[in-house]
Parts: sequence; C-alpha cells; structure tokens
Amino acid sequence: MSVRRARLPPFKACRKCKSLVPREATRCPVCGSTDLSDDWEGAVIIIDPEKSKIAKTLGLEKPGRYAIKVR
Repeated sequence: MSVRRARLPPFKACRKCKSLVPREATRCPVCGSTDLSDDWEGAVIIIDPEKSKIAKTLGLEKPGRYAIKVR
C-alpha cells in the first residue's frame, strides 16, 4: 500500500484582495498585504477588468490571477 502525499498548490492567496501569489512570496504585489493563505479554492484569471462581468461580480479592479474563495 502506497501513501499519497498531498501536494501544496504553487500559489498562496492574499486574504485581503484574493490575488494568487507565488508560494515563496511574503507580500501581495497587488495590495501589499502580508496576510497570505495556503487555504484557498478555485481560480480565475482577469485580463480586462473593465469589460469582465466576473471581475465586476468579484469586485476585482486589476488584471491578474485570483482565488475565488480564501480561508
């Protein structure tokens, strides 16, 4: 019987703005927060926030990669 190890996602999520940042980051490049979480779900990439209905629904104003849910 083999034991499966859970792999950590390659990103952490900012609890303040939900931006996905590289695992080694200590500060969010979008809002500057240091409150980053490994516990997040779903992802969305926003290219043009002014035209994106998803960005408006989620309250996102800058292009980037974002988590949908952050704990």
